[in-house]
Amino acid sequence: MRVLVTGGAGFIGSNVVDLLISKGHDVCVIDDLSSGRKKHVNDKATFYEMSILDDGIGKIIKDEDIECVIHHAAQINVRKSVEAPVFDAKVNILGSLNLLESSKDVKKFIFASTG
Repeated sequence: MRVLVTGGAGFIGSNVVDLLISKGHDVCVIDDLSSGRKKHVNDKATFYEMSILDDGIGKIIKDEDIECVIHHAAQINVRKSVEAPVFDAKVNILGSLNLLESSKDVKKFIFASTG
């Protein structure tokens, strides 16, 4: 299966990527590296450094023939949430909506959240 993992350079996302690859899936990762690190991304994954706010996500989903999206990307810094709540909402709400809209033709969408 062709899987897109957002936030795939973070702790949880990178472990999800590793598991998917170990099970034989083809994986693409989107991460803006605001909290994740590129060194955590499995070398067998295709990596795109971009925000979930980026309009180019739909093109990647189409071009990569994505069959499943696993959404882990978020602005997770609590201090930044307090200092810049509009930015926090923009990434976490509008970014997720952008990803959902861009994924409207994808049959499987998994959203991981603690909130």
